[in-house]
Amino acid sequence: MKKWSFDTIAIHGGFDWEESLQYKSIVVPIIQSAVYPLKSAEYAADLFSYKAEGFFYGRIDNPTVAVFEKRMAALEGGEAGLGTASGMAALFMIVHHLVEPEDEIVSSNRIYGGTFQLFNVTMPKMGVKVRWVTEPDKISSWEEAITPKTRLLYLESPSNPLLFIGDIPALAELARSRGIPLVVDNTICTPALMRPLELGADIVFHSSTKYISGNSTSLSGVIVGKKDFINYVRHEGYRNIGPSLSPFNAWLCLLGLESLSLRMERHSSNAMTIARYLEKHSKIASVNYPGLESHLQHEVAKRQMKAFSSLMSFNIKGELDHARRFIDALKLCVHATHLGTSKTIAIQPAATTHCQMGPEERKKAGIEDATIRLSVGLEDPEDLIADLQQALEKI
Repeated sequence: MKKWSFDTIAIHGGFDWEESLQYKSIVVPIIQSAVYPLKSAEYAADLFSYKAEGFFYGRIDNPTVAVFEKRMAALEGGEAGLGTASGMAALFMIVHHLVEPEDEIVSSNRIYGGTFQLFNVTMPKMGVKVRWVTEPDKISSWEEAITPKTRLLYLESPSNPLLFIGDIPALAELARSRGIPLVVDNTICTPALMRPLELGADIVFHSSTKYISGNSTSLSGVIVGKKDFINYVRHEGYRNIGPSLSPFNAWLCLLGLESLSLRMERHSSNAMTIARYLEKHSKIASVNYPGLESHLQHEVAKRQMKAFSSLMSFNIKGELDHARRFIDALKLCVHATHLGTSKTIAIQPAATTHCQMGPEERKKAGIEDATIRLSVGLEDPEDLIADLQQALEKI
């Protein structure tokens, strides 16, 4: 039988016809149970010692979550997946299983504010040092940061909020040459637009709260990689710490996956229209969107991405107060700390999502007080432009 294409996997992956007959449903059922019956004492012993595959406790595995994990692994081109309670939980599980006290992480400094806090505050408390790459577009900067204690390279691409695009094949080659894994946050692209594992990355993860779910209803995360690594995480830290994905949230993500390609196509189309409008506006100093020819990594983005997703940022001509007046004047665009949903969302990163970085680190990362992050939704782009125009007239 012909290998399924991406869109077919997004609808059918991980839930075959026999399972559909078993559950008497064409929709993946929500198995809302903390525990599962065990057919014999011997089988129970085999499950707990990992000699057999099956479900025995909801903190470790669940039938609904398992479908989501299989579907995401197939969409990313990986061997296995692991659902988590959030994107941050997914990242913590990855790092927790790759580093030990006195080890080091080498990371781009173009990252989400929560990731920065995890690396800059939480991991040092565990004895782990993070070496920041402040010029992540230069492979030589990554090379210089690697030491004998480095245990992983970390890349967020495209990055939040300035849309830095990392050269994944080049970084993957560097990581292989040093015998360390490359971990990529693929939240903003999703596998519909980019598959980092095919580009050479070793582990990919998502805050599936964002585009995978697609409608702001549920927190979730997912890790995809080699089966041995996923099993190691599930059987050790995941089992012991318990950052489990709820069956209901996994089910909502499965619904989201069914329309992922269509949504990402519309997100990207709308965002390109908005980016071109903003780039020409007299009150905008600059626009960061990888689909624009002016973007510093535009050529890299074209090589790696099918389209350019919905996230962008732009710098208003002015100061902190100008950015606040713009945010407060928006009528259609929602003011919230979210992205990747059907509604267009605007936020001022320096005062919210990236405030804990502090002014010095924000400056290194290129985040200004007047930077606005915009996650373009699925509305009519002309309506969005009208809202942006009236808000810009207020500053």
